[in-house]
Amino acid sequence: MISLVLAMMWSRRGQAVTLVLLAMVSVAAAVAAPAYVEAADRAVAAGQVATALPRERSLVVSKLEDARKTEEGATLSFSNLGPAIVAFPGFTNVYAAEYATLGIEPDPKLRSRFVYRQDVCPHLTMVTGRCLIGEGEVVIGEATAKRRSLAAGDRIELTFAKFSDDPRTPQFIPSGEPRRVTVAGVYRVPRPDEIYWGTHGYFAADPGPRPGEPVFTDFETLNLMDHGATTLSIDSAARPGALDVDKLDDVQAALDGVRKVTIDIGAGVQTDTGIPDLLARIDSGRAAARTIVPVIAVPLVLLSCFVIFLAVGYGADGRRPELAVVALRGTRWWERWWLATGESLLAILLGSLLGCLAGQLLVNLIAAAVFPGSGSAAAWSSLQYAPIAAVAAVLAALLALRRQLLSPVAVLLRRLPTAGRRPPVLDLVAGLLAIVTGVQLQLSGDPTGAGLFAPALILFALALIVARALLPIVTRAAVRWLRRGHLGVALAGLQLSRRTGARTLFAMLVASVAVAAYAASAADVAARDRTVQADLGTGAARILTVADTTPQQLITAVRAADRDGTFAMAVARTPGSGTNELPGLAVDATRLAAVAAWAPGQEPAAEVGKALHPDAPAPVVIRGRDVDVEVTTTGLSDTAPLRLSVTVTSVTGLGSSVVALGQLQPGPYRYGLRVPVCAQRCRVDGLQITTIDGTNSIRGSMTVTSIGSINPVAGAVSATELADPARWRMTEHGKLSAAPDGLRVDLDAPNGLGDGAWIQPVDTPYPLPVAATGGADPESVTGLDGEVLPVTRIAQLDAVPRLGVRAVLSDLEYVDRAATAATRATQPEVWLAPDAPADAVDRLAAQGLVITGDTRASDINDQLREQGPALALWFYVLAGVLSTLLAAGALILAATVDRSRRIEDLSALRAQGLSKQAAGRATLWTYPILALFAVVTGVGIALAGWGITGWTLPLAGLDPPPLPFPGWPRPLVLAGVALLMLVVLAGVALLTGRDLRRRVRAAGVNGGEGR
Repeated sequence: MISLVLAMMWSRRGQAVTLVLLAMVSVAAAVAAPAYVEAADRAVAAGQVATALPRERSLVVSKLEDARKTEEGATLSFSNLGPAIVAFPGFTNVYAAEYATLGIEPDPKLRSRFVYRQDVCPHLTMVTGRCLIGEGEVVIGEATAKRRSLAAGDRIELTFAKFSDDPRTPQFIPSGEPRRVTVAGVYRVPRPDEIYWGTHGYFAADPGPRPGEPVFTDFETLNLMDHGATTLSIDSAARPGALDVDKLDDVQAALDGVRKVTIDIGAGVQTDTGIPDLLARIDSGRAAARTIVPVIAVPLVLLSCFVIFLAVGYGADGRRPELAVVALRGTRWWERWWLATGESLLAILLGSLLGCLAGQLLVNLIAAAVFPGSGSAAAWSSLQYAPIAAVAAVLAALLALRRQLLSPVAVLLRRLPTAGRRPPVLDLVAGLLAIVTGVQLQLSGDPTGAGLFAPALILFALALIVARALLPIVTRAAVRWLRRGHLGVALAGLQLSRRTGARTLFAMLVASVAVAAYAASAADVAARDRTVQADLGTGAARILTVADTTPQQLITAVRAADRDGTFAMAVARTPGSGTNELPGLAVDATRLAAVAAWAPGQEPAAEVGKALHPDAPAPVVIRGRDVDVEVTTTGLSDTAPLRLSVTVTSVTGLGSSVVALGQLQPGPYRYGLRVPVCAQRCRVDGLQITTIDGTNSIRGSMTVTSIGSINPVAGAVSATELADPARWRMTEHGKLSAAPDGLRVDLDAPNGLGDGAWIQPVDTPYPLPVAATGGADPESVTGLDGEVLPVTRIAQLDAVPRLGVRAVLSDLEYVDRAATAATRATQPEVWLAPDAPADAVDRLAAQGLVITGDTRASDINDQLREQGPALALWFYVLAGVLSTLLAAGALILAATVDRSRRIEDLSALRAQGLSKQAAGRATLWTYPILALFAVVTGVGIALAGWGITGWTLPLAGLDPPPLPFPGWPRPLVLAGVALLMLVVLAGVALLTGRDLRRRVRAAGVNGGEGR
């Protein structure tokens, strides 16, 4: 019997080879999913480690110990912490110690960090002199040597220092015997971001400003100097490969061991590490990959079983006469079963063996190409799923052969289809399961559990329903074409509609296209999500974090560094807005369009910037440092003394100040005080009147007759400007009016002044214009001074750069002017455009800004591409390729099986007078038409499936900010996928059609055609 089955396979070797290849691709698809997940696990870990900060790849255990005091607990050293540190596999350990010294810098506010760091010399480049050799030697930084005129061989005297406890003298004071040391050399640090340096911030900017350059020495020198509290630390940094995915459990266990040991050492021990954050991010990325990959793997495996079902069913349908003869001769049931199934089962088993190897090797090749060196290791454990895939393929084959095994001889001899007489059980079951899993997915919002199968079942249920509905339409259209005399097209349509497996073939092609289009949709949406998160989520191409400063200093420095306003913009955060508590972003709106990333489709940034910064009166400016205010008071009670203050801000970036002028005196009186920030002109932010003793009821009046400088050369605010009440604003506790000699203020506060009565210049739009996201329409926001500031919405945005879909955007200059009191900027930043010059940071530093952080949108995009969701989506590309191969293979097999019957039918029609042209069209266009309908329908079903299930996929990253992420793929991407699949499937169909036409013509010639 085996020899007979082998002979049958040889006689139909084309079908057998095609079935072997289909089985190989099907099992390879099943093996590829778990293999890819294991490879992605390694790639996720490697990608996160590669983009991790030094703190996330190292551990620092430190303790402040004072040699002059008896410390509680054990001393921090390798002897007591060593066993726990060594437990970290693949980590390098470095011992360090440091304390502050005086002797190099002349200013006692500036200390020098005196540092011992184990094996420091290989990580320094000596500019002059040499590195450390013996006790009593130090090496200093290049900038320090230049600033203090020091060179190799010089002797310097260092003294241990501690910071003064007296707040009146914020400086370092000597606290030990001086020690003379020799400068052995001057160093430069080639790689300040090297993980060896840990998280100590040795080279961060020091006060001054000056570059961070510790004084390095050996341990004996540091220890023998008379000193007090010393910071001891042990750094453990990961070497390459130490954080591979298969070592993460050991690293976690070692972290737990360090925590236990540090508790035993005693109080004062601090552990600084970002490794737990890194491990959590790796775990989240792996979990996301294990969620995303199965979403496309399930429909791919289901498609593979569908293709096996179709291929075996088509082949068995072509052998119905043979099986009828076997049944007619009364062959025993197991012989009949073997003859019916053996040919298909042997091909499937052979294909399964090849598929096991092909699936793993395919994933290894992809891993080696996409994430080389991290996910390319062969994970043969994924082959444990190969038997399951092979069994599924065998079951699909047996299901396809059920009719040939159980049908009587009369049914096997029929050539017309009988499937239409049976109820659509498969369609109904698939539809019911699709509804159940789809509802589960909608309720949970997470593609796990039953929801994992929702995308696959929805795609296949829709494909089966469309296939059942389309073929009757093709039949009616074919009959209509036949009546109109279009014989070729009519015969092509009838060949499809009357073929037993035509509906199944069409459903399979539609499902294949749907799987590929769904995969392309996910990949496209994910790529755009990453772009949105990197660009709009960052805010600009490059973000520079700035040290503590005032809004006016920030604006002035940025405008000085970028006078044309083409590449830099000052940015700060504002408090929440009113009752909605929306986060706020204040920007130099005149540069918004040139610098900021902007959500597409919303009002252009240039128009929003103009609306946020309309023309406004100029600020009230004092042109001298001796601030002078002249006031005449009338009607104020002596029992309710009041105090007058003025808040000013330098217009040249020198800072802000609250000037307390003193108690208001009866009658005319001049109040003056020297204010250094006004040396180069300053603007008046407001005049404040407060009570001294908390008196409740305040009534009276005062006239401000002069605001300016005592220096007559500098000048004062003009009388016209001062006497115009429209030029000033008082929101509560009184009213303003014009007086012959100035601005009259009538105070009326029966319940007291509270935080004070403010008189502010009108130098901003009022209410302040803001742009808000969504349906938010705030009537007020919290100003920089903490006071309620009325606003009006001038634009509705989809998203504010950096903050997302729930935020308020305002102009930083006007928000600062509207504040009544001098404030510091919250989270000050400078945003840079993509074409910012290379020396932009240097230009900003030259204006006095201290840059403490640098974030680039391109780096964020690189980090997102290394996360689990992005790496998992490469499997979607593989799924699209495999689904296309399965569809093309099934189409070839169907054409091969149909060939003999169609040759017989068309040859008979040619003998009855069918023209060559009509026969040619019937042979050429049958399957191309089917492919065209399948591609169009499949893309539509993919879009429907994506709309129902795509939103549940975590495509935007591990912790995406609230941004307007695109939910739908781009039409051009889907059009490209459709065109590619149409070219492949139609090309295969045309090639098989040409072969069929040639055979039909040969059969016609052999039958006597043309005589």
